[in-house]
Amino acid sequence: MRVSYTFRNMESSEGVKNYASEKIGKIQKYMRAPLHAEFTFSMERHFHRVDLNLTGDGHQYAGHGQSEDMYATIDQVVDKIDRQVRDTKATETDRRRHSGETVRRPED
Repeated sequence: MRVSYTFRNMESSEGVKNYASEKIGKIQKYMRAPLHAEFTFSMERHFHRVDLNLTGDGHQYAGHGQSEDMYATIDQVVDKIDRQVRDTKATETDRRRHSGETVRRPED
């Protein structure tokens, strides 16, 4: 899994990077292919904003969150992306299950 971090209007922090990597790891279990995650951390007035773009399994997911606490914002964004990934996986599974045609037995 490749993860890139961008910090805007704030200092880079190893603690934030480690926390974000740990949280994004739980999404990996839903994906078959390697992931590419792009985090953008920024400070707007007194709010922390996190944007996350995730690419994997031929799909792209995007989410953002904003709050006064950086760690709460990371949780919020990862939960949004997690929900999107699970919904996509459920849809694909449902399509596979119902994709076959029904075979009718000939009447005697």
